[in-house]
Amino acid sequence: MYRIGVDLGGTKIEAVALADDGSLPVRLRVPTPRHDYDRTLAAIAGLVRDIEREMGGDATVGVGMPGTLSPATGLVKNANSVWLNGRPLAEDLSRLLARPLRFANDANCFALSEASDGAAAGAACVFGVIVGTGTGGGIVVDGTVLTGLNAIGGEWGHNPLPAPLADELPGPACYCGRRGCIETFLSGPGLARDHERATGEALDPAEIARRAEAGDAAASASLARYEDRMARALGSVINVIDPDVIVLGGGVSNIARLYRNVPARWARYVFSDRVDTRLVPPMHGDSSGVRGAAWLWPASALRATAG
Repeated sequence: MYRIGVDLGGTKIEAVALADDGSLPVRLRVPTPRHDYDRTLAAIAGLVRDIEREMGGDATVGVGMPGTLSPATGLVKNANSVWLNGRPLAEDLSRLLARPLRFANDANCFALSEASDGAAAGAACVFGVIVGTGTGGGIVVDGTVLTGLNAIGGEWGHNPLPAPLADELPGPACYCGRRGCIETFLSGPGLARDHERATGEALDPAEIARRAEAGDAAASASLARYEDRMARALGSVINVIDPDVIVLGGGVSNIARLYRNVPARWARYVFSDRVDTRLVPPMHGDSSGVRGAAWLWPASALRATAG
């Protein structure tokens, strides 16, 4: 038995076969047909069929997607790949592939991957964070994604930054229409904008981290501001769901000092005498999202499908 996972991204669509031993015997990707819904459907279906042809049999299919499916309408909502919004993606793709499919937000897939066989394997409660172009989150409890009644479980990026300082108000404008969202501070572009405001120098997060490591005071100060903001944002998550493990993903998660400095700061924002929650990097890196999409079908569902 094997599963197929699909990661529907804004620039590429990736699909993998996930074997029982955790290996990925087939991995395919194509550019996303941006702003073309019908071609997006065809690209996903083509990848699935190519994998099944190579593997020699049908499989379950899980899809990680931007945004989510509205429980009220069944249509896509909240996707930054805007040509998907308002479309019956689940219905159309299930009909095209002639089988039931499972869908989840890409941050939920990331969290599920790391909770299933990654950096948080065996933990009862996991919060997965993506800090890259945007800022997303997903919650996994006892191996199951907590989607929520409104299908927005874990969407911490569009909450206001907790305990804002005077110079953080009203906060940068966010694409969602609000100001001061966590995403505007903690995304990769948010870190870059903050550094440019402070120094006049436009650098990407990797270069800011490199300069800080080399002793650049301005870069180090930008990361210190970022770390305190992340500590406040994650401290509020710890106060609400009290996770065993928080896993960081996305490009900013490659900054090694975060795993030391953020936990050192978050205790002052958590309502507890001590904080044992662990902050860890992902085990599966860029593969976590697509692996998590495959994991949307647990072993019990695979056996039922095979039967």
